[in-house]
Amino acid sequence: MTFDWLNVVAGFGVGVLVGLTGVGGGALMTPIMLLLFGVAPTTAVGTDLWFAAITKMVGGWVHGKRGTVDWRVLRLMFLGSLPLAVLTLIWLHYSGNGQTHNVMITRMLGGVLVLTSLASVFRPAFHRVGTRLRDERPVMFKTLQPAATVLAGAILGFLVTFTSIGAGALGAVMLLYLYPRRMKPSVLVGTDIVHAIPLTLIAGTGHLLLGNVNFSLLGMLLVGSIPGIVLGSLASSRAPEKLIRTLISVILTAVGVKMLWF
Repeated sequence: MTFDWLNVVAGFGVGVLVGLTGVGGGALMTPIMLLLFGVAPTTAVGTDLWFAAITKMVGGWVHGKRGTVDWRVLRLMFLGSLPLAVLTLIWLHYSGNGQTHNVMITRMLGGVLVLTSLASVFRPAFHRVGTRLRDERPVMFKTLQPAATVLAGAILGFLVTFTSIGAGALGAVMLLYLYPRRMKPSVLVGTDIVHAIPLTLIAGTGHLLLGNVNFSLLGMLLVGSIPGIVLGSLASSRAPEKLIRTLISVILTAVGVKMLWF
């Protein structure tokens, strides 16, 4: 594959969005590889997982230095997400063939993209519901919090490993619902990004062993994404988040519908 500035620009744009909002990694990059670059679904997922892992390492470092990561919540999410990532990879290895997985991934990508869009739109509503439950039934809410956090991690572990999507918007909605008083905007983004790092590394390694990574494309995307996520992470506290999320939601809905009939 020859060097293509379009790949670099795509990587930069997605990197900025991930740094600003924690959303937009797999949800935008995997469809871009599928619909614009013509990459096979399994290869798009595997390549995007490594793209997300390396890009979010840089963003996670920035947020870690700024103290915008909730490590206690992260540990609970890892208890669910990392084992499910491994189990999903084992299932992918022993089930079906490449073409079967391509069809399944394409359909699920469409559904998860639409779900991700809805999650972004209704995120404030989920936050309000979580806040009300936290205030009205604090003892029950806090008792269920750890187990629910592990379950949320498990759901993300499967979705991210199978589609490379979910760690951003869906993870953010789950965290806002489960920790409505604890998660400030910058901490939410930082925690969301850092959670994705080991998850995408494990899932990406599995896809690498399955032969689902295009290293030439990955390199070009990273040339753009690394400066992009640094810029986005530094500007995250001053960004017009509501406007950005609205635009992302519109794009994800359109792309998700397209993927369902791809």
